[in-house]
Amino acid sequence: MPNIQSAKKDLRKSRAAALRNRAQRSALRTAVKKAKTSAAAADERLTAVSLLDRSARKGLIHRNTAARQKSKIAKMAHSA
Repeated sequence: MPNIQSAKKDLRKSRAAALRNRAQRSALRTAVKKAKTSAAAADERLTAVSLLDRSARKGLIHRNTAARQKSKIAKMAHSA
């Protein structure tokens, strides 16, 4: 455990950010899975794409990862 006050605050902040990131990443993965199912509705796909864009913008995932997943969702939508 840190002894310095600023290090204690950094630890609190990093734990809070880790919890927030874990929740957002879980929601993102759930939305992407729903969008990739064969019977996915258009609004589910739009939700997943929106979450991917937001996650990439905030640095939760890499922008190329978001682009690749969006492309895959679009391909599946087009083929269905």
